[in-house]
Amino acid sequence: MDGAWVYLVTGGCGFVGERIVELLSRQDYIKEVRVFDSVAREEIEKLTATRVTVTRGDIRDLSALLAALQGVHVVLHTAALVDYRDTVPFGDMRAVNVGGEPHTVPSALPCPHTHTLEAPAGTSSCAWCSLSLDPAHPEVNGGTLRTCIIRANTIYGEKAAFLQELYLLARARNGVLNYLEPEDTERNLTYVGNVAWMHVLAARHLQLQPDLLAGQIYYCYDDTPSKKSFLVRHQLLSSADPSVRLGSHIPYWKMWLMIQLHRVIRAILPPFWRPQPFLSVALLNTIVTSFSFQTDKASRHFGYKPLFTWQESRLRTAQWLRAAAGTPQPARTFASK
Repeated sequence: MDGAWVYLVTGGCGFVGERIVELLSRQDYIKEVRVFDSVAREEIEKLTATRVTVTRGDIRDLSALLAALQGVHVVLHTAALVDYRDTVPFGDMRAVNVGGEPHTVPSALPCPHTHTLEAPAGTSSCAWCSLSLDPAHPEVNGGTLRTCIIRANTIYGEKAAFLQELYLLARARNGVLNYLEPEDTERNLTYVGNVAWMHVLAARHLQLQPDLLAGQIYYCYDDTPSKKSFLVRHQLLSSADPSVRLGSHIPYWKMWLMIQLHRVIRAILPPFWRPQPFLSVALLNTIVTSFSFQTDKASRHFGYKPLFTWQESRLRTAQWLRAAAGTPQPARTFASK
């Protein structure tokens, strides 16, 4: 059936979903790539001239989702709400990330999911490894839904909102980039293009080798340095703007007190003034905690190799940061990693 497969990407206009759709649209074994998202980005709509169709819909709307699923062979489920600044009602997060998933996908479809390591328990977009229209009956029409989970730690690259925020914050402080992580903290950062590529490969091999991939969890990785992640962020920002320099470490207790003070202000000032969102304790605890691993499982199971080296990933990110900040001069090149 090569050339006849139909793929659906939920959340296909999101940070990772958009890159997945772009890569899927280049695969000659796929007839159509469907995007199901509550928003539509211009970049995705430009791909509709190829084999991409976009449907605007809410993942909580079962009838709209089932309509998008008609004739689909493979689902890549990346739709989720992630919020660490207390700006999204918890009920909305639960409804999107947890509440609707048992009926998300008919049970005969291969279905890789995205899962971030930082996601608090109960808010993951892949809480179930076996999904069906009826959770009590995972087998429908003689077919079994086969799923695998793609787990990413911190993802960076073009359109990474946290990088743009840090860049603008550093520029507002005369180029000084302070950091919260302790000196010994380690974190696996992965370039968004490599995360997307792992999804594409996993989806394909879940069709070809379902007994090997079904039920497996794969951690995203590439050759981005993992030690002292604040240094990695500094390299990304300083590659876009050499004037950005590393500042000092902000102690945990000081930031914790600032968060509590901000909570008090938010509680007493509205409706006269509503302060901008700030860090939450959950995000602070995530930042100061190491999330590090070593694996080659994706390489062994489905031949994954990163599409982009650390040097290429850094250059692409720097070029985007410059353009996003209104300074479109060429980013500097690198002689080494």
